[in-house]
Amino acid sequence: MDIQAEKLDLIKWITQLNDLKVINEIKALRKENADWWDELSIEERSEVELGLEQADQGKVKPHEEVMSKYSKWL
Repeated sequence: MDIQAEKLDLIKWITQLNDLKVINEIKALRKENADWWDELSIEERSEVELGLEQADQGKVKPHEEVMSKYSKWL
């Protein structure tokens, strides 16, 4: 079976689904393929880039220190 036939077979199967759990699992698979970078705001991207620059310069903090500071939000 070629790729187009496989896609059509999947489309037909999906249109007949009544199980919300399966539908949500399919939607989750679709999100897994999304690039998280594209979902960030400009401000978030800037913060990530700043963090990478600081890491390249050796300006980092130990994991334990960061976790103790931010644990109240986790």
